[in-house]
Amino acid sequence: MAAAGGTESAQGWRIVTPPFVYALLMLAIPLLTILAYSFFKDGYQVVIRSFTLENYRAVWSDPIFRTLMLRSLGVAALVTMLTVLLAFPIAYFLSFVVRPERKSLWLFLITIPFWTSYLVRVFLWKVILGHNGVINSGLKSLGLIDQPLTFLLYNTGSIVMTLAHAYAPFAILPIYVALEKIDRSLLEAARDLGESRAMTFWRVTLPLAMPGVLAAVLIVFVPTIGDYVTPTIIGGGKIPMVANLIQAQMLDIDNKPLGSAIAVSAMLVVTVLALIFLFLNRRFLKVRQ
Repeated sequence: MAAAGGTESAQGWRIVTPPFVYALLMLAIPLLTILAYSFFKDGYQVVIRSFTLENYRAVWSDPIFRTLMLRSLGVAALVTMLTVLLAFPIAYFLSFVVRPERKSLWLFLITIPFWTSYLVRVFLWKVILGHNGVINSGLKSLGLIDQPLTFLLYNTGSIVMTLAHAYAPFAILPIYVALEKIDRSLLEAARDLGESRAMTFWRVTLPLAMPGVLAAVLIVFVPTIGDYVTPTIIGGGKIPMVANLIQAQMLDIDNKPLGSAIAVSAMLVVTVLALIFLFLNRRFLKVRQ
């Protein structure tokens, strides 16, 4: 038995080792490199021993960083809320209404946006919302407006709309998986005990689906903070976010130590907020139970 257990353990390690090494090389090493850069002076390529905390002092004392960080958090929160609110009904419909033999077709349709690059989808929204875009052209052809609407593009609303569309499939899929795992007999038992459909959803379906909702929130919120393409294209560069500040320091100004310090600071803020959200979610589930 011991030998069999040892053989099974060895096989497990052989299976786990390749993806672990890949994750270490692709994720850990770049993050550690950014962390190391954040402690270098501006002449980081000359002397490795010149570690300093001046970059972090400059970041946290800079009102521009605080402003852009708060804006990024606000935009990410709006995008996450909108995306999850739109994704949940779709996932619910797919799980509870669509017939089992058609679910694979619906999942296939949901993944269609992944067939094109993220950049192409962002440019498509610029075409839709632009001065001579689809919406303005359609309204003019119907005689509803004489001049193109200028508030459709280059504002926070257009950024939120574009990001919500881009990350919608990432929110739908985890919520759908959580809903699929719910034992339907629990819902039937709640109805047999006299609960209405609304109360059954509130007391049974929603708490059991919360792991999927939690995953959707984190999947959408975290990458939205680091998005710099959409604010540049859809926002026209007029509404920069913290990722645009990092890009400017890294590429335009070529101050990688300061840019790395901004990136690490932003990651710390997001990590703290994610941990707080996880804690509140666990408290919510305990209260509901």
